[in-house]
Amino acid sequence: MNYAAAVRRFLMQRFGSVKLILFEERTFPGVSEEVVLLLAEGTGPTDHCELHQAQNLEDLANLRWHRWSPDGQDKWLSALIPQGAAQNYKTLVESDAFTPLKDWGDTSLGMVTGNNRFFCLSASEASELGLRKKDLLRISPPGSRHLRGLTFSEKAWREMRDLGARVYLFRPDQRQLSAASKVYIASGEASGVQDAYKCRVRSPWWKVPRVPAPDLFLTYMNHDAPRLVTNEAGVECLNSIHCVYLKDRNRAIGTALLPISMLNSVTLLGAELCGRSYGGGMLKLEPREADLWPVPSESTLRDVESELESLRPQLALHLRNGDLAKVVNLVDRVLLTGHLKTRKSQLDSIRDARRAMFDRRLARSRTRGE
Repeated sequence: MNYAAAVRRFLMQRFGSVKLILFEERTFPGVSEEVVLLLAEGTGPTDHCELHQAQNLEDLANLRWHRWSPDGQDKWLSALIPQGAAQNYKTLVESDAFTPLKDWGDTSLGMVTGNNRFFCLSASEASELGLRKKDLLRISPPGSRHLRGLTFSEKAWREMRDLGARVYLFRPDQRQLSAASKVYIASGEASGVQDAYKCRVRSPWWKVPRVPAPDLFLTYMNHDAPRLVTNEAGVECLNSIHCVYLKDRNRAIGTALLPISMLNSVTLLGAELCGRSYGGGMLKLEPREADLWPVPSESTLRDVESELESLRPQLALHLRNGDLAKVVNLVDRVLLTGHLKTRKSQLDSIRDARRAMFDRRLARSRTRGE
């Protein structure tokens, strides 16, 4: 969510001159959020801001201002994109070829346990505790490192189970507590698990509020780029990933092709603009930010369905090898240059803008002086 938009509107209404300085590097130790220096004076209103992107504090001696006229909910970071790239991006995302993710369905948080160490169990741990199958829910293990492909299959879930991953959530039936469940709950109380905030505000403390298994997983803390992953295993998930529930009319094509089609240069640039960068160079997408994330529209996917499906084996191989660039090139060739007839110069400008935003995140992962 762009919380700064209202502040910016106030500043431009109140002051005649609004100047902003953004930093490429993470200049202030211990501060992971984006920092903006503000210089505002005179009597407004004004229809533009002036911006300078500084690499670090030393760069403040060489201020080079450029004019920026924000459009509605634009974030500060959108001003860092070259005008040509910004126009090419805007033309595409405002066309019928792209649509906000919210038009496909709803994005929400996964289950919040209050203490993953207690509630998330491996198969061997559950067996040692004597817990029954009905005492447990099958889940995608905590974290999202395993969600870098196109699908999370039943086979993948079983392999993670056999390797000792925490693929079960302790959630027994309150009306039919087994003896083993009662013992485990007592052990949690002896350890003070019930005093954790999310635990003490619910009754009983050990009953984690359930969230239905989603159609797609959305990774929301990312180094390279967010991923949409089809939940073929039909498992539930924790709040270390987001849940995407597609509308009935587009569920079939969405689960099949959104994870492929979102790996295009326009959508990847959109992620940088919709999300927020944090310390360590991570890109974070909250559900309300993900709602605005531009992805290919349903009509577009129906037009290129067979071409994208034919790429699936190649894309899966490149993703297993960690080669995102090859994946994006293949998807761009089908979706952007092939179907939408995007010119090479237009596509290059969008790719360069996305790369610049990515490099900026990486630069911010290094604290000043490192």
